[in-house]
Amino acid sequence: MIRGAHVVIYSADAESDRAFFRDVLDYPFVDAGHGWLIFALPPAELAIHPAEVDGGQELFLMCDDIEAFVARMSELGVACSDIGTERWGLLTRLTLPGGGGLGVYQPTHASPLDSA
Repeated sequence: MIRGAHVVIYSADAESDRAFFRDVLDYPFVDAGHGWLIFALPPAELAIHPAEVDGGQELFLMCDDIEAFVARMSELGVACSDIGTERWGLLTRLTLPGGGGLGVYQPTHASPLDSA
């Protein structure tokens, strides 16, 4: 019934953020017309957390080696935060060219992707 998810990142500088995903993160994409790039995402997970108020969402990209990711971003001139240890993984954050934040983490939790 459901075959995928379409994630939207709103940006004050969408063109620069598209270039970041295309040129820095090297995500495959198609041009849907007029410069609207649609990127293929790697497999994804969905977690539902308890909250006081409904409606919040967060986007985290996952990687296998957070230190290698941070090193690669540094080589490309992209600053990442210090790597933090969370109960669920190792986390860094970066700022997209349009000003939005993006979390990237190396999971230490069990993942349904490992058995897929």
